[in-house]
Amino acid sequence: MSARSVRKARAVEDMFPGMPDLLSKVPPKAGEGEHVALTLDAAIARSHAILDEALATYPMIEAVFGLFSGGNDSVNLMHLMRERYRAILHVNTGTGIKETTQHVRDVATAWNVTLHELHPKHSYADLVMGRVIASTGPNAGIRPVWKGFPGPAGHKVMYRHLKDEPLMAFRRSIVGTHGRTRKIAYLGGMRWAESQRRFRNAEAIDQDGAIVWISPLVHWTDAHMREYRHRHRCHLDHQHAPHRLCHQGALPLNEVTEHLHMSGECLCGAFAKPGELDEVAFFYPDAAEPLKELESEAKAAGIPACRWGAKPPTGRNAAGPAGRLCSTCVAPQLEGQLDLLDEWKTAGLLSDDQHSALKRDAA
Repeated sequence: MSARSVRKARAVEDMFPGMPDLLSKVPPKAGEGEHVALTLDAAIARSHAILDEALATYPMIEAVFGLFSGGNDSVNLMHLMRERYRAILHVNTGTGIKETTQHVRDVATAWNVTLHELHPKHSYADLVMGRVIASTGPNAGIRPVWKGFPGPAGHKVMYRHLKDEPLMAFRRSIVGTHGRTRKIAYLGGMRWAESQRRFRNAEAIDQDGAIVWISPLVHWTDAHMREYRHRHRCHLDHQHAPHRLCHQGALPLNEVTEHLHMSGECLCGAFAKPGELDEVAFFYPDAAEPLKELESEAKAAGIPACRWGAKPPTGRNAAGPAGRLCSTCVAPQLEGQLDLLDEWKTAGLLSDDQHSALKRDAA
């Protein structure tokens, strides 16, 4: 689990395969009876039950589509539900690592699943350079929707243009203007254990207009995710096939996640951690070079926010809830370390005095 993931919502320790696991705290939006210890098999059964419940609640759902970023959580979901969706959707933001997009294409081909690769109307470069003029609101036709590289406060704008709008356009292509009587379902990999925001806000089923957002893995802990990967991924000591698709039913592996511990399908930089661009450049220079060139272009144009991944020199550092498809968009912070101290105190490993002293030192 990355340093940006919430510690309060995770299990205190890893579980042996076959043992039940649950989050250490009750998610605010968990339904009655949902905060219970489950084995992986029970968690899988619950995942299918969530989809069944959504289809029964919204009989006007015409089709179910899986959202595949190429990350570890989404590949588990796509593998688990691969008999239950019509097609895979991958939002190609134009800012990501090409190897991740190719991974998604290769997996869809190997599974013989239809892939819809969605693209934003406006490019990331146009957003950064202020070339996308607002079409609605008081600034319509006057000011750009954004200018400069985004910090946390700009994440909402980037998410809307790079990810949300392509998904809305795809929805319109299916149901048109009949959102009251016709709906589609999007399967996403949101989990309560991912981050503090996910812990507070994620729901198993969330209807929004003509879209029913379904999160079949919402109740899975990190231990469940690891056990599922171990159960289905090829671990034989041999020359693995590309993406470890060594046998029918094998769980794919995106090599980008091995290097960067994230899918890298979107590099907008709104919540970049220190040194992230250098890390990307080390493994995937072709992905980092356009961003560095865009930095030079923004600097030459006199744009103050001309550095990727840096907080803009002015403006708020606040951000709203992370987008449904942005599992790793969490501001880097030290809170997780303080939460770990709380866990140690709860487990009896620290006295009250030791806990207070370490908290003071970390402040």
